[in-house]
Amino acid sequence: MPTLALRAICFPARLISELRIDVNHAPQEVQNELDAIHQRMQRPSDRLYALPEVHTDIPGLVLRYREADGEYYVYVVDTRRDRVAGYTVFNRLIEVGKRADPYVRAPHSKYAPAYQGMGLATAVYRWALDAGLCIISGARQSVGAHRLWMGLARDYELGFVDLRKKQLSYLGKAVSQRVQEDLHTRMILLGRGCALPEYMRLTGMISAKEAISQHDLG
Repeated sequence: MPTLALRAICFPARLISELRIDVNHAPQEVQNELDAIHQRMQRPSDRLYALPEVHTDIPGLVLRYREADGEYYVYVVDTRRDRVAGYTVFNRLIEVGKRADPYVRAPHSKYAPAYQGMGLATAVYRWALDAGLCIISGARQSVGAHRLWMGLARDYELGFVDLRKKQLSYLGKAVSQRVQEDLHTRMILLGRGCALPEYMRLTGMISAKEAISQHDLG
């Protein structure tokens, strides 16, 4: 799949737990939002009109994407049925400091029930990760989101971090059950070309030893 045109996320020369149950959105609420997005895509005056398009390996499904204020929006469009199947937004986090902000994005997805279980969110995540984007999980995850992250960990480097008071602390590739259940504990996935030591330097992330000393999370 072609790479996504992102700003430098990990290197200047490149583009870039335990389950804590997330809020479940009613199917009709999600469908109404997706229908509204599709309508906007038809209006020439709207910023969602004529977005760049990339084909996927699934016949009839394409990705359309845009960037706004450092956040990346990727829409999955079913061209055969003329509808939006869902979308993923790679959000900035107010929880991290200014130094880490350019290098940390948190994905959030909504997909219509008819398109769930098809691996669409996984395909979008892979596309972004292959472009060099490094992502962090939210404080809460659905069962499906957790499964998605664990699947991606087979191909991308996954680690656990502690996030509090604007500071990222690296906890390692595995943590205890107690630490995993802490709402300050997040997972990170590093995009292609992103090495952990360089990522820690860029984001100002402290080491696991320092994290254990400061927060007694060992």
